[in-house]
Amino acid sequence: MTSFRPDALRPFLQTTLDATDFASLGAKYTGKVRDVYSQEKRSILIATDRQSAFDVSWCSIPLKGQALNQISAWWFQQVKDVMPTHVIAVPDPNVMVVQRLEMFKVEIIVRAYMTGSTGTSAWVNYAKGVRHFCGNILPEGMVKNQKFKTPLLTPTTKGEIDELIDPAGILERKLTTKTQWDEISDRALALFKRGQEIAAQRGLILVDTKYEMGVDSEGTITIADEVHTPDSSRYWVASSYEERMAQGMEPESLDKEFFRLWLKEQGFDPSSLSSSGQVKKPEITDHVRMELASKYLQLYERITGEVFKLPETTDVLGRIEKNLESYKM
Repeated sequence: MTSFRPDALRPFLQTTLDATDFASLGAKYTGKVRDVYSQEKRSILIATDRQSAFDVSWCSIPLKGQALNQISAWWFQQVKDVMPTHVIAVPDPNVMVVQRLEMFKVEIIVRAYMTGSTGTSAWVNYAKGVRHFCGNILPEGMVKNQKFKTPLLTPTTKGEIDELIDPAGILERKLTTKTQWDEISDRALALFKRGQEIAAQRGLILVDTKYEMGVDSEGTITIADEVHTPDSSRYWVASSYEERMAQGMEPESLDKEFFRLWLKEQGFDPSSLSSSGQVKKPEITDHVRMELASKYLQLYERITGEVFKLPETTDVLGRIEKNLESYKM
């Protein structure tokens, strides 16, 4: 394995993939991280280097899109026996071609630990006194980063603002049928179990994750979007977890929680986003960008057991366009 120290990634600060514009690929939707091009029966997902946190797009992180796409592609291979996936092909390090699905308007969050820093996280709500959480009853006396007895399902709605919801609310709003939710719940826990097992083999703890699912043209429930990436999941280093807990320290993380915590340390208040006043946003330094990039690459190598291949060309857009030639409409 290689060791990508932050400073080693400095040459890539100026070559980040911030956006794409391929009109020949179909109608474009710009997500927080991915540019999505829709065709009749398939979509083309291009992972950019955009970095979001607290539902805000902050900056671009060198090589983040490539690492994210390749981690997700690797994980889809590891879970394809657990449930059907939407993957058709991976024609470029930053690109995934997938089936078009009718997506459920609910995000399925699985949590194994009492943690988090966002408004929908278990810890933030628990610290406010919440004990009935998305249909789960939380015991008294828990501390931040403590493990739950069993993983919890804590779904949220999908929209401009994610809202916590319980299974009864999902059925009441007709976001899924009872049969669909039973299958979604069962498969989400099975996916998480597989993820925990593989992470443990790599000396990591899969703390929590987000899944998105939909149905294909035949009504088959299918896993979509991304799986167990550092954008959709939280990872801690297993060997230092107990010691750091005993010392009252935050676990050693390999995900974008580092960035969330850094933003808060700089004085950023996520709750200010809901106000109409001026929001104080810290300057994102190159050092922070490189630090986060190194975490993405470390996690890629640690999870997959493969060496991360640096791009052979700085013209990433040109490479993507060439590799997607056969997908033009």
